[in-house]
Amino acid sequence: MKKVKVGVIGTGTISGIYLEAPTRFSILDIVAVADLNLERAKEKAVEYNVKKVYTVEEMLADPEIEMVINLTIPKAHYEVTLAALEAGKHVFVEKPLTIDVEEGKKLLELAEQKGLRVGCAPDTFLGGALQTCRKLIDEGVIGKPVAATGFMLGAGPEGWHPAPDFYYQKGGGPMFDMGPYYLTAFIHLLGPIKRVTGSTQSAFEKRTVTREEDYGRQIPVETPTHVTGLLDFENGAVGTLITSFDVMGGTQLPCMEIYGTKGTLSVPDPNNFGGAIRVREMGAHDFKEVPLEYGYSDNSRGIGAADMAHAIRAGRNHRANGQMALQVLEVMHAIHESSVEGKHILIQNACSRPEILPFGLSQDNQELFEK
Repeated sequence: MKKVKVGVIGTGTISGIYLEAPTRFSILDIVAVADLNLERAKEKAVEYNVKKVYTVEEMLADPEIEMVINLTIPKAHYEVTLAALEAGKHVFVEKPLTIDVEEGKKLLELAEQKGLRVGCAPDTFLGGALQTCRKLIDEGVIGKPVAATGFMLGAGPEGWHPAPDFYYQKGGGPMFDMGPYYLTAFIHLLGPIKRVTGSTQSAFEKRTVTREEDYGRQIPVETPTHVTGLLDFENGAVGTLITSFDVMGGTQLPCMEIYGTKGTLSVPDPNNFGGAIRVREMGAHDFKEVPLEYGYSDNSRGIGAADMAHAIRAGRNHRANGQMALQVLEVMHAIHESSVEGKHILIQNACSRPEILPFGLSQDNQELFEK
């Protein structure tokens, strides 16, 4: 299958794993990088053997490039993705799709008008762990799913992150930081969400940096730091998702669990591609570990872009798609909105449960991506 020529915009920390993607996914051919910091772009180009270093404008003008991977900061996602679509490029963007729901809708409408694809991270749901969990659910191992829980509870990033301020500004917070992983996994496992209810709070008005390099600096808190969402799925299941930067003493809660009429499925951290899966069937005395039945259980970021590239060539739907990313974005906003307005919020932007990956897909058997 003919490779898809790709340009990467944004060469920050996360770019490394994407620039490695062609070594795992033969459909991708990264031919250029661009960044506002040209020196950084040049360094990445040398490190990952990328032929060209461009400005953004030069990249979008290059007719050889079919697809752009947008790794800019979230507030630039809309502007860069819009420009790439207007230039006739397919786009795969890091999460979130945009900051604003209406802007996200505009991007998808433009892409449809121009016959282009928009894909969006996270693509961890395409890893071996969550694909195996999906297979277990589809095979009826736990019966009909009736409920789900997800927990991301911690003390916040000010103890380790070199620039934690963003996490406490509007558009930040634990839900917008980690919610996309959990919500994308839920939609993959259970299907679309139709209604949400939320309750939010902040335990502290200011956070104190505890990293040695910036110890004692105060960060004003401008967004909720403990966010609880109730999720009503179209299939009838009810979910609970709690994300928090206010849990200072740790937790013994699981990352995710799915509860069915015949048993319980313990799902590993959706921020990862692998992890331990456990099932406790009705009547059993304990959980038993289930081996992974799919590949790509290591850090395989880029698999979503590779699946989209194969979909472009094969003329099928891609899995980490813009419609799902838009629903995830709307759900996160709606949880916060529900808390402020004190009411249920109906989700307006529809999506479909993405197809499970073909069984047997591996690095040595990538033609199965064509299915």
